[in-house]
Amino acid sequence: MSLLHQDSPEEIDDAARGEELTKGSSHVVVATLVAAVLVTIAIAAYVLAGEKPPAATGEIVQVWSHAMHTQTSGYDANGAPIPKESYDHVLVFAHVKLHNQSDKPLFLHQVLTNAMLEDGLHTSYAASATDYDRVFIAYPELAGRHGKALPLDSTIEAGKTQEGDIVSSFRVTKQQWDARKDLNYSFGFRYQPSLALAPKTAVIEQ
Repeated sequence: MSLLHQDSPEEIDDAARGEELTKGSSHVVVATLVAAVLVTIAIAAYVLAGEKPPAATGEIVQVWSHAMHTQTSGYDANGAPIPKESYDHVLVFAHVKLHNQSDKPLFLHQVLTNAMLEDGLHTSYAASATDYDRVFIAYPELAGRHGKALPLDSTIEAGKTQEGDIVSSFRVTKQQWDARKDLNYSFGFRYQPSLALAPKTAVIEQ
């Protein structure tokens, strides 16, 4: 082909159209990617805006435990002799604070103490306020730890905080308790998700 050969106008137009088509395609791809990113951001913003903070927050202020070896009296409630029983158990006390950060009342109805021991998860219901007080009558040596019980049927008004003590019991030896891997609490509220809290300080042995 001669160096003086020139492309015909038709050939030049076809080449130009091909270049324009390529540029147009790349612009469509970029625009599609930008639109997808913007939609993703918009959806994320909508979801985050719609999320509400939990109704309840709280804190496990302090936890202490008391290991015991108990033997029954050998008599039933009517005074008739029955076989004696002996067993090990650990009383676990906690001082807790619960805060209602919603605009409606919260209705507490149960508290669970969850201990992960070597043989798996052990769960114990916290005692009622009445049974909490009875513990200190049965075991006067613990009187120095007697605080105000947290009622398990508490109503926490909007914006208010309620605090008190709870106690749970585990049928384990002190060695099993000392080998625990985890300890946390679950607070059950009516019509609301449960609140899970873990102590931030070491358990005090009594």
